[in-house]
Amino acid sequence: MKFDVVTIFPGMFSPVFQQGVIGRAIERGVIGFQAHDLRLYTHDRHRQVDDMPFGGGPGMVMKPEPVIEAVESLRAGNAGQVVLMEPWGELLDQKLAAELAQQWGLIIVCGRYEGIDDRVRTALQAREISIGDYVVSGGEIPAMVLIDAVARLVPGVVGDPGSLAQDAFSSEFAGWPQFTRPAEYRGMAVPDVLLSGDHARIKQWRRQQAAQRRGSHPKLRS
Repeated sequence: MKFDVVTIFPGMFSPVFQQGVIGRAIERGVIGFQAHDLRLYTHDRHRQVDDMPFGGGPGMVMKPEPVIEAVESLRAGNAGQVVLMEPWGELLDQKLAAELAQQWGLIIVCGRYEGIDDRVRTALQAREISIGDYVVSGGEIPAMVLIDAVARLVPGVVGDPGSLAQDAFSSEFAGWPQFTRPAEYRGMAVPDVLLSGDHARIKQWRRQQAAQRRGSHPKLRS
């Protein structure tokens, strides 16, 4: 799967995607990733990517020409869905991440300022996605979240596929408390059942604990 990101801050991505599971998957060629500088698709000497909004109002709006031309150029090597990271978009959850992981690739556009000229959404038939009901400075960090959530579902990215089945938002009974050595730390002991070696009891305990967590968590409960 290939991820192409259009942004005015391409340097933000390298420190993140050189590390961890996603970084190793990129190194091995399991997934492809590249951040593209939107300013390279402008045609004026100032490399302007924004302008004042029609109708007045505060802030600036990202111009349609460079965004559309950037995506059209990238489509030659990536036929996947075009995504705009927008705070009013479709809320990212595990189901949506799994759906997007079936794509051949994604072209993700990171908005800034007061948003992107709406003709971009229309012209590119783009899907608008949000990572939550709050506003951050731009689409770059939301794009990183989206890529991480989707990429780890691509076969070969996560070393142990069994760990995906135990993700809290993937499995009915996942999300139980986890413990490791030492068995006691500062007066806090690991539950005896986990030290018993009785796998049937352990499984039952984990299910009970997971059910309690799901009952107190609105997302897991639904």
